[in-house]
Amino acid sequence: QLQLVESGGGLVQPGGSLSVSCAASGSTLDNYAIGWFRQAPGAEREGVSCMSSSGGFTMFADSVKGRFTISRDIAKSTVYLQMNSLKPEDTAVYHCAAYRARLSEVCILMTQYTYWGVGTQVTVSS
Repeated sequence: QLQLVESGGGLVQPGGSLSVSCAASGSTLDNYAIGWFRQAPGAEREGVSCMSSSGGFTMFADSVKGRFTISRDIAKSTVYLQMNSLKPEDTAVYHCAAYRARLSEVCILMTQYTYWGVGTQVTVSS
């Protein structure tokens, strides 16, 4: 069974950058599509970005497009979300999640993810 653990959250000023990580164990990343989601207090969960199991396809929500990038290190079984030009509205708990996917498939944010991490808090404030 896949386990996911996020890290790297913290407090950053508006306009700053932060990278959060998702360490996977129990299986290899190339069996799973990985997504990043966030949830602010009182708000619905929002899909932020995903990467296909092959690593060759990525997608981003319009709210973060051009500011966030997603990458992975297969050897470390870790997926990264690099967040630049952060805004106060990016403040949320960021979760990574995964579902089993074929290498030929693209990733989808609006689907059911099977495995979830507990999340890491990102706060953008001056």
